[in-house]
Amino acid sequence: MNFDDATRIELEAAAFRRLQQHLMQDRPDVQNIDLMNLAGFCRNCLSRWYQEAANERGIPMTKEEGREAFYGMPYDAWKAHNQAPASAEKQAAFEVAFEENVLKGKA
Repeated sequence: MNFDDATRIELEAAAFRRLQQHLMQDRPDVQNIDLMNLAGFCRNCLSRWYQEAANERGIPMTKEEGREAFYGMPYDAWKAHNQAPASAEKQAAFEVAFEENVLKGKA
């Protein structure tokens, strides 16, 4: 389907908002480390992409401001309420996933 740019942007924004709702409200039990290990991205990636998009448009936004915009609260508050300790196995898998999906993209 072909849409004009404004409609396409509206649809993309609506899909992003629904993804955010799914991760933040519907499934806060899904751990970031599991998302990163399985999909190569997590909530922190989404908040970083949000921050990067703002910065690219000349809107100053720090990492913490991006996280708060995505999480709807300070990141430390989210972690304290929703994040469970990760096993050594998950931590090791995360190091690989982070290297492959985050650091590679910055090189």
